[in-house]
Amino acid sequence: MQTQGEASNSLERNIELSVSREKVEAEVGQRLKRLAPKIKVQGFRPGKVPMKIVTQQYGHQVEHEVLGELLQQQFGESIRQANYRVAGIPNFESINSETDNSDYAFRATFEIYPDIELGDLNSFTINKPVLQIGDAEIQKTLDILRKQRTSYKPASRPAQTGDRVNINYQGSLEGQSFAGGQADDYSVILGNGHLLEDFEKSILGMNTEEEKTFDMTFPEDYSGKEVAGKKVTFTIKLNKVEAPELPEVDSEFAKSLGIEDGDVEKMQAEIKANLQREVTQRIRVKLKEQVMQSLLDKIPVEVPQILIQQEIDRLIEEVQNTRAARGFPKSSNLQRDSFLENAERRVKLGLILSKLIETNELGVKPEQVKDFINEHAQSYENPEQVVKWHYASPERLKEIEPLVLEENAVSWILDQARIVDQSITFDELMGYSHAANI
Repeated sequence: MQTQGEASNSLERNIELSVSREKVEAEVGQRLKRLAPKIKVQGFRPGKVPMKIVTQQYGHQVEHEVLGELLQQQFGESIRQANYRVAGIPNFESINSETDNSDYAFRATFEIYPDIELGDLNSFTINKPVLQIGDAEIQKTLDILRKQRTSYKPASRPAQTGDRVNINYQGSLEGQSFAGGQADDYSVILGNGHLLEDFEKSILGMNTEEEKTFDMTFPEDYSGKEVAGKKVTFTIKLNKVEAPELPEVDSEFAKSLGIEDGDVEKMQAEIKANLQREVTQRIRVKLKEQVMQSLLDKIPVEVPQILIQQEIDRLIEEVQNTRAARGFPKSSNLQRDSFLENAERRVKLGLILSKLIETNELGVKPEQVKDFINEHAQSYENPEQVVKWHYASPERLKEIEPLVLEENAVSWILDQARIVDQSITFDELMGYSHAANI
């Protein structure tokens, strides 16, 4: 017997189920009889334990197991008849009184997956970034690589932006020292953003062995609460000034980048190939971001709350695992609400993509997995080893399939959508907000 009750949201369902008490008791009796010969009770020979004692010791446990199995069967039949796709695990609540000897009665509360209407995906407009790799981009990358290999040499002039300086400093707040306000033999590169602006300005123009005392006010949002928003006095001694020296683009520089024979032209060709690969990947990411946002904007989806909570659990576990991998203890202060927006977004996208993949039969083909792994491997020093590592384990290959499915969905939408080419600068695509400071 089943009836459907009130629901608290449009995806929640309540079904009342009944399980025959007579059927449960008959099955319990059969199982206890099969169990009795195996039971050992002190004072009785094996197989000779009275059924009354067997029932006293194991009857409740067996009844619980039988009732659970029959309830699950009844629930399964009911949702099949109603054509429900259940999201998550149902909650069963007994609605019998303790003195009621009629059939067992339960209320099953659960959520179902939403019906998703994909609508007209041809209405999507996607802006495709367009960028050609030329000499300017290669030179900019060379400049970055040179700066990454900067060496420093002693300078006998005043400190300026870009120099590496070594200082001693002592800070005081109302005549008293404060936490983090003092250090000796501290080295820092001026202009890299590691120092507060007013503190760095006071160093600029100083000479080696010079001392200076100055006042400055910490920002209101400074992490050190003791001095946030307050005026403090610092005394600085400049111990050393070192000027940056960039390496020449020559054979030795090429060798430092892995070009064994030091051929500069070969180095530039490899830089161009790597840049092109990086540009292609970044353009793909930007296209994917637009596709995903368009799906969220254009396709309304009501999300089962239980799936959101499960996704929050996964996100928290990811954070905890990341902390553990970095040597930090697991945090007990993670607030579930802070994960809510991200979890809801991920679940919505997952539901939409699943519907899209199912509707358009965008399954994974073995050659797609192979191509995905090969492309991924190219960003490593030894691509062949990366490919072998993936194919050495069926589990690793399985982990690739959801990524390929997602790529299939994105490619399918891009084929349907209106694509508008949009020029983009190298700095914009790479996320360089201030190219001069790279």
